[in-house]
Amino acid sequence: MRWLNLSLLVLFPVAWFAPLIRAGLDLPLFGMSEISVISGLQSLWGSSPVLALVVTVMAIFAPWAKTGGLALVQFGLLSPKVMPALHVLGKLAMGDVFLLALYIVVVKGVGMTVIETAWGLYLFTGLILVSLGLSEWTRRALAEAAPA
Repeated sequence: MRWLNLSLLVLFPVAWFAPLIRAGLDLPLFGMSEISVISGLQSLWGSSPVLALVVTVMAIFAPWAKTGGLALVQFGLLSPKVMPALHVLGKLAMGDVFLLALYIVVVKGVGMTVIETAWGLYLFTGLILVSLGLSEWTRRALAEAAPA
């Protein structure tokens, strides 16, 4: 399982550049019709730096740090006492998926354009869910291995 976790360190950057959503017209706030995590962040830094910082933490820092920290715990290079902090990072990473889903619902609800989800959204969401599952598996394995 720890090798699967390490593979996430390679797969997350792929998901950051993969298309998340496509629209018939340029989307408000982003000014483009196809958005990836990276292209969305580039656009946000120019128009809304605070939101860009929040999304950067949720989409890039949180999943990457959680995955790296979990790998260090799994290989015995970091104390299992950091697991609660890694759990918080995992929740932050899911926040980015929520923000994107909320944006899709708002734009569709206003009827501004036709939006379709792209394969990158499924990849990114799947990676976050795999990461959450791996951290739960690691937590249980550590609990079973701990002396009573």
